[in-house]
Amino acid sequence: MNIFTLRIAPEMGQDQTKQQIEKGLKLYQSNQTDKALHVWTKVLEKTSDPGGKFRVLGCLITAHSEMGKYKDMLKYALEQIDTAREMEDPDYLTEGYLNLARSNEKLCDFQKTVSYCQTCLNMQGTTVSLQLNGQVCLSMGNAYLGLSVFQKALESYEKALRYAHNNDDKMLECRVCCSLGNIYVQLKDYEKALFFPCKAAELVNDYGKSWSLKYRAMSQFHMSVAYRKLERLPDAMGCCEESMKIALQHGDRPLQALCLLNFADIHRCRHDVNKAFPRYESALGIMTEIGNRLGQAHVYLGVAKCWLLQKDYDKALESLERAQELADGMGNKLCSLKVHSLREGIYRNNKQQEELREQVVKFLQCVEELELYCGMCGESIGDRDQKLQALPCSHIFHLKCLQTNGTKGCPKCFKSSIKPGFV
Repeated sequence: MNIFTLRIAPEMGQDQTKQQIEKGLKLYQSNQTDKALHVWTKVLEKTSDPGGKFRVLGCLITAHSEMGKYKDMLKYALEQIDTAREMEDPDYLTEGYLNLARSNEKLCDFQKTVSYCQTCLNMQGTTVSLQLNGQVCLSMGNAYLGLSVFQKALESYEKALRYAHNNDDKMLECRVCCSLGNIYVQLKDYEKALFFPCKAAELVNDYGKSWSLKYRAMSQFHMSVAYRKLERLPDAMGCCEESMKIALQHGDRPLQALCLLNFADIHRCRHDVNKAFPRYESALGIMTEIGNRLGQAHVYLGVAKCWLLQKDYDKALESLERAQELADGMGNKLCSLKVHSLREGIYRNNKQQEELREQVVKFLQCVEELELYCGMCGESIGDRDQKLQALPCSHIFHLKCLQTNGTKGCPKCFKSSIKPGFV
């Protein structure tokens, strides 16, 4: 076939487009990712069917997400939105905006993610878009968690869970359980942090024979993080190894980076900094390449803690500076709080009184903004090994305080509903 024949090759019709998309999916499911991408890219060039173009863009978005090519994912999502606008179909538009939200979530542009999710939820679509609402709420919850807005994150996860139950969507339920595990890690209720990914692992065992192995890998990773926080390090290592094995088999770069970070943290907990440092370095390399800024910030926090173990305060402060820059860029207040806390310890140790006072003020401002204190006893959440309880309004308290108080409503909601002048 010469070059002129190629140029005037006929466009693909609807049936041919569908066949080629299916061919790509079979290749992708059998781990022949490059061949699948080649097939889908050809479809994109040749198809005359807008519905087919939209679907093939969806396949490319998913594949690039799993490979960690988030900028390409965003490029295809923008193209998908343009196609949906041409078709003027609310269902296609909802799906397009969801993929835009997910792309921005992966690139840690959390404010944009929230905005696109709200656009999705405001769309007046049909049953199809209603089925997507659970995934929209999950993405919104992840974005709020990225911004350290814990109450709204919990609220979004609870809504996502309700959609999962109403639609009998076990895959979505599994993903939400992993995210709930993540939020309780950050709130330092490590028993709940373990409970939810264990629930996700149960769902995989009971319903996941036909699912992608990424669901198993995801639940094992989140269990590993919770085990590490509970200082059950052999269990943490076992789960992380299982997760890493699947991530390597599937070329899942984002999960490989998270596993490397967790391996490094486990070695740090064992005070084995010689094993921790190279794993932090490998994790940072992948996270920088894919654009996971939140992951990079966590790496720098871990590296700073390693330098502290070696009493090299200058290098620890350098790492904390990098973590702070990333936290500020994303608007992640919890990361900033951790930076201020670690700096405070360094300045206290070095008897640098002026710098110490500055960090204490910044730390307390962060605690106030994050509302990381119990609305009953006023003590910080996560200061001690205490179980937490979220009420239906998603306000969080110490379980012990709720039990002793015996209140029927939420003390925080009650307080905010009292009008000034009536007090």
